[in-house]
Amino acid sequence: MPFTRIWVHCVWATRKREKILNREICSQLSGYMVQQARNNQIFIDRINGSNDYIHLLVSLSADQSIARVMQSLKGSSAFRMNRNGLLPFRFGWQEDYFAVSVSESHVDKVRNYIDEQVEHHRVKSFDDEYREFIENFGFSRQEDGTVVEE
Repeated sequence: MPFTRIWVHCVWATRKREKILNREICSQLSGYMVQQARNNQIFIDRINGSNDYIHLLVSLSADQSIARVMQSLKGSSAFRMNRNGLLPFRFGWQEDYFAVSVSESHVDKVRNYIDEQVEHHRVKSFDDEYREFIENFGFSRQEDGTVVEE
């Protein structure tokens, strides 16, 4: 049996960046994602967000891919939100997401960063931070807004 620990910091936003994730909705979404993760042997170490996005720190096992984990967590949480009628309109996530590997030596720093999202975004907007992520991790934004690897 292989022993792996691959840390991944994931970020994604609500469809059309709708600012709808108040404390109660964030709590519901987080609960759905944690439950889905447990059911599928996905380890979520941290989860937090603000009004239109969410951050996760996950550890992937040897047989998991980022794409399948994101599809599972995003899809199931949106499905459950809509099925339970927690919002007066159809909830959805943007198709894209941001995911980067995290070295073992930086895991505590990422944990603290995720835990302090509300405080962090009093100083820097999510849009500014997203642009920094794109630049710092070797991506670029095309004229149509699509993000691609450089």
